[in-house]
Amino acid sequence: MPTYVYRCDDACGDFTQRHPMADIPDAASCPECGHDARRVIGSPALGVGDSPAMRLHDATRSTADSPTVVTSVPGQRRKITRVSSNPLHRKLPRP
Repeated sequence: MPTYVYRCDDACGDFTQRHPMADIPDAASCPECGHDARRVIGSPALGVGDSPAMRLHDATRSTADSPTVVTSVPGQRRKITRVSSNPLHRKLPRP
């Protein structure tokens, strides 16, 4: 469930409540004074964390924006596979 921030008109300060996305009330009662407090529109907390999964996601995203540039042709040549001259091998399935 997402967390929503509400601000009391009587200078009690901001408080947070969790509600399902289908039932978001525009106003909630202040836990300090009991008056109605209106919902404050704020920025979502997306991508917050320092888990290994988040570090991997950030590293992957940074390589998409600024990929490494190749400065020379790779030194190894491709291996050439030998083709058999046996006529029975022609009937085998190909990969």
